[in-house]
Amino acid sequence: MSQSLDQLRHQCDDAGPCSLAEPAPLFRPASLVPASGWLAVETTAVTIGIIVAVRVLHGHGAAAFQWLLIPCALVAAALTPTWIARRDFPLVGLCADHVSLALRTVLPLCLGILPVVYLSLWLLASSGLPIPLRPVPAGPQDWPAWLLYQFLYVAAAEEVFFRGYVQANAMRLLREYRLSEPAQRWIAIGVSAGCFALAHVAVQGQIVSALTFLPGLLMAWLFTRTHSLLAPILFHGLANVSYGIMAATLA
Repeated sequence: MSQSLDQLRHQCDDAGPCSLAEPAPLFRPASLVPASGWLAVETTAVTIGIIVAVRVLHGHGAAAFQWLLIPCALVAAALTPTWIARRDFPLVGLCADHVSLALRTVLPLCLGILPVVYLSLWLLASSGLPIPLRPVPAGPQDWPAWLLYQFLYVAAAEEVFFRGYVQANAMRLLREYRLSEPAQRWIAIGVSAGCFALAHVAVQGQIVSALTFLPGLLMAWLFTRTHSLLAPILFHGLANVSYGIMAATLA
């Protein structure tokens, strides 16, 4: 004889939450997650606040300490509200399995994307057009420090905030709506890349910085593909360094 609905409900209450088998989540369920409305307000306020703060640090004073203050501000903006709300933060992914997956995903992507970027920049330079988003070149003695800065400070800090905080929170919010999992994933990717590009436009003060939306899409996809921050950090650092070398070479 089939069990009644009340009996099934009591069994679920006794045994804990009942759920169907699902793929491994991007981040573990938090023990205490705020209401979706508060999470949306928090994420919006923190994102606007950090963009304004970085803009101020980038444009006024403290020039000698920009390299440290801006990355620290991004990391603090991502981790502080997460810690206060007792949410779990996405994994960095330094274990062997994540490192292997990150390398197997990032290296083929770089081999496919970077030659196309170089060809595009070469065509611009050959046509006498300026190279967009020209990075500040490093001096002959500064290359090791510049490489370390691109990976450890720029790439790591920006990925911790835009993927680890913004994109992860967007995915939490989208779970409240009756959308398919691919739709939730791609909307969160678009939100993350959009915030990434908006921040670059606001901080650098030039509309051409909106082009960062394209690599933002790739890094957001890498985050969902590998379920850790390591892959987008590696790609971000490699892309920045490669672009800087390309621009310096073509200049």
